[in-house]
Amino acid sequence: MTLMESEAIVLRTYPLREADLLVTLFTRAEGKVRGVARSAKKSKRRFGGALEPMTYVRAFYDVRERQELARLDACEVLESPLANEVSYARAVALAHLAELLDELLPDHEANDAIFRLTLSVLHALTGSDVWMPVTYFDLWLTRLVGFLPELTGCIVCGRSLNDSRAYFHALADGLMCPEDKRLASSEISSESRALAALMFRAPVDSFAGEPWPKAQGADLRKFVIQALQRNIEKKLVTAGMLEKGGF
Repeated sequence: MTLMESEAIVLRTYPLREADLLVTLFTRAEGKVRGVARSAKKSKRRFGGALEPMTYVRAFYDVRERQELARLDACEVLESPLANEVSYARAVALAHLAELLDELLPDHEANDAIFRLTLSVLHALTGSDVWMPVTYFDLWLTRLVGFLPELTGCIVCGRSLNDSRAYFHALADGLMCPEDKRLASSEISSESRALAALMFRAPVDSFAGEPWPKAQGADLRKFVIQALQRNIEKKLVTAGMLEKGGF
């Protein structure tokens, strides 16, 4: 039995027996960890509000040899999403971050770049204007897990798309030029491609304070979500909730 201490982000919790919770953590020390928080529904001293999804915590847990689940001993809140008003739009956006991390991260594989990305986006996701931080997170996470196709050339003929219209399809692994696009393809604008390039060069807080309507980067979000869903071979529930949310 090894006692571990790590910064972590709570992703999800599920009821387990009368007072226990099954908790999924994204830890800085060893990536995604699943564990059981004994008597978590009763112990305010050990957990309090620390197990709310997307809470940044310091976690203390035991990793036991040949056991799939760790034993979560206690959590200390470092930053809570409940410190700011949780509107419906923000609640869905936070759930979106949690779903992506839970679906894309392998167990017990540390990834400091994704951990730092998540913290920076959480700091930007404090109000009801969710589209900028969501777009930034979706784009960067897709790149960091290795699922982002090339944005500058046609996957069919290799032609540069810098001065051309570009298209994507749910079943294709990249962008296509007008001559090679598939039936029922969607277009991604040159403005959105330029936006992606800019986001790869700048931190998320550099975009804070700018007006960001839902339509801005909508084609870029659709492109990266399709890339993610194609690779994990399942639909992302919160992506649909965001698009249908009316905010």
